[in-house]
Amino acid sequence: MEKKTYFPGTGKRKTAIAQVRLSKGNGAIIINGTPYEELFPRAEHRRTILQPLLVTESVDKYNIMVNVAGGGISGQCGAISHGIARALLKANEGLKPTLRQNGLLTRDSRIKERKKPGLKRARKAPQYTKR
Repeated sequence: MEKKTYFPGTGKRKTAIAQVRLSKGNGAIIINGTPYEELFPRAEHRRTILQPLLVTESVDKYNIMVNVAGGGISGQCGAISHGIARALLKANEGLKPTLRQNGLLTRDSRIKERKKPGLKRARKAPQYTKR
């Protein structure tokens, strides 16, 4: 049986799911076949994606291949970050306290609430009229 050349990690946020493959390399991040700089032009989103790597000081140690689907841009960034953190944990178990301390291993479970009957949205009620 041959040894795996990568460390897998799955990240989720809202309705986005990211499947991450972490392999030894020079720090290239490819998302759905595109460099992440092109896919996420906003600095805020890039910062979110790089957070686990910056915290563990492993920005230039790994190449990262990501397949992400579902959700919007913000949700996808969160899913990628979560997936990278989980993959880093498989690569090096000693990083767990650092990742945990920065809240990168916790799945953000906030999702859209369903619409309730008799209301306009999940919580917005029709305007009350006295007469």
